[in-house]
Amino acid sequence: MSAAPSRPGGMLGMRHVALFVHDLEACLAFYRDVVGMQEEWQPDPDNVYLTSGSDNVALHRLDPASKLDGPQRLDHIGFILKRPEDVDAWHGYLLEHQVRIAQAPRTHRDGARSFYCHDPAGNMVQFIYHIPISGQVPVTGA
Repeated sequence: MSAAPSRPGGMLGMRHVALFVHDLEACLAFYRDVVGMQEEWQPDPDNVYLTSGSDNVALHRLDPASKLDGPQRLDHIGFILKRPEDVDAWHGYLLEHQVRIAQAPRTHRDGARSFYCHDPAGNMVQFIYHIPISGQVPVTGA
């Protein structure tokens, strides 16, 4: 029996997502003005790249006549938060900005805490405190 090839190093985690959107301007305003990402690069009027410093979100304008009904499916994207209480703060903030909430904040069995909302294109976005990723120890009683 031959040994399995070793996994290459250098993996830093998933830090990029590209989204097709019909209303580029509304999605840009959501991710930039509401969420607080910085515009990194806009190579042309139909594409824009944003970052929060350790990630990258690409928004690609989809022709209004085109539908997103092909084999590509996106369940959700997620923003990692430092503390469980940050989840509730973001929830309140997004409500103030009339963002459509899909699921209210809740604490999961593994100690993570999160909620889901929709961006203007209808993509599901999760704001989550997740112990292994957030770099925190479990908070008792949370």
